[in-house]
Amino acid sequence: MDWVPTLSEWQGPMFLRIVDALAADIASGRLNRGERLPTHRALASALDLDLTTVTRAYGEARRRGLLEARVGQGTFVSETTARASADLPAPVNIDLSMNLPPQPVEANLDLRIAQGLAAIRAEAGFSAYLGYSRPGGSAQEREAAAQWLKPRVAQASAERIVIFPGSQAIIFNALLALTAPGDVVVTEALTFPGIKAAAARLNVRLVGVAMDGEGARPDALDEAIRKHKPKAVYLVPTQQNPTTATMGAARRKAVAEIIRKRGTVLIEDDVYGPLEPQVSPIANLIPELTYYAASIAKCIAPALRVAFLLAPDAAAEQKMRGNLQASLQMPPALMVALTTHWLRTGVAAEIIRAIRNEAAARQQLAARFLKGITYAARPASHHLWMPVPSHFAGTDLLSYLMRHGLAVVGEDAFAAGEGAPRGLRVSLGAARNRAELSQALQVLSNAVKTPLGATQIV
Repeated sequence: MDWVPTLSEWQGPMFLRIVDALAADIASGRLNRGERLPTHRALASALDLDLTTVTRAYGEARRRGLLEARVGQGTFVSETTARASADLPAPVNIDLSMNLPPQPVEANLDLRIAQGLAAIRAEAGFSAYLGYSRPGGSAQEREAAAQWLKPRVAQASAERIVIFPGSQAIIFNALLALTAPGDVVVTEALTFPGIKAAAARLNVRLVGVAMDGEGARPDALDEAIRKHKPKAVYLVPTQQNPTTATMGAARRKAVAEIIRKRGTVLIEDDVYGPLEPQVSPIANLIPELTYYAASIAKCIAPALRVAFLLAPDAAAEQKMRGNLQASLQMPPALMVALTTHWLRTGVAAEIIRAIRNEAAARQQLAARFLKGITYAARPASHHLWMPVPSHFAGTDLLSYLMRHGLAVVGEDAFAAGEGAPRGLRVSLGAARNRAELSQALQVLSNAVKTPLGATQIV
């Protein structure tokens, strides 16, 4: 209730200065989620402004997701800036099917995007980014990417980095570079749907291998490579999608030795790596055999469409850059410039920290609602994997949840071949806020805990 913004640091109409100051104070920690703000009249008096200006400012802040009004209580700092989706299917009230990073108010993406673009405009002007740029990024952009990657991949260098418009483009172009129609790529029994879509489009056959709590089993991987002679192995070793399985150091070493011994290459999808920065990628063990893909999609926002490929050598870098030019020409230059600005200034690290903290809080919430239920998760992952209880047959549980307004994804979307284990991926980050997530987890818990759920299905 004591908050009074400093407006002299901001430009533009007075109501927007209030909104920008509010956003900045949230990002800095001066204001915390759930904190009550002064009334319209009190703030207007403190700032010596008319009531209409403050009312307009609070309205704009609510539109941006920074504030929420509670009837009879007042105005409070929001938990998240995410807004309700306008295009959910009719039966769905809460959609936890897309694996998205949450948008905690502390990340303050709206303000940081605006500030980043303002800095770019002041430095070079937007017109500098509206023409064709070098496929794969400029030297300065690739160097910024290399510096961001080096704490996780020691040998990251600008000369071997190609900037792509998203990890999906890396996956597709890596398959294009490494395979021909009819070739085999080995992956986990449950794998990212993007590799399935890319393989299907290129007529590449995926062979899934058995998994355990750490992901692909070494014995199954070795046997599959020996038997099928794949052109590549595609793995998500950290917070695997959909199971969240994360390989320990010994498992990563065993996988690296198998790939080296069998003479194949690895496509390592480390899209979730920034959520567990202490985990060392397999690329550190076999850099000469690894196409390493990193992205900001799961640690900042997917729609910015910026991802980084670290190629195993100069020849692979040139081929991947040529494939990018032939298929997509280049990544979105203005979004790459914004991401580069964030990487250089440390803003990216601040956003990632806020999102990682929110992911951890949501996992703790899930642990409370799902106590006593078997599922797999990581402390700061955006999703969890829940085996389907035996009293549900086929897609019965999915149908039951859908009829109760909750959308999640079943194993069919992830299965690479026959015999994939049954389960559900629940994307905690997709909920707009913790209240909505609590509602969804309660529906899920009720459905799974009671055998009556089976008798209610028609």
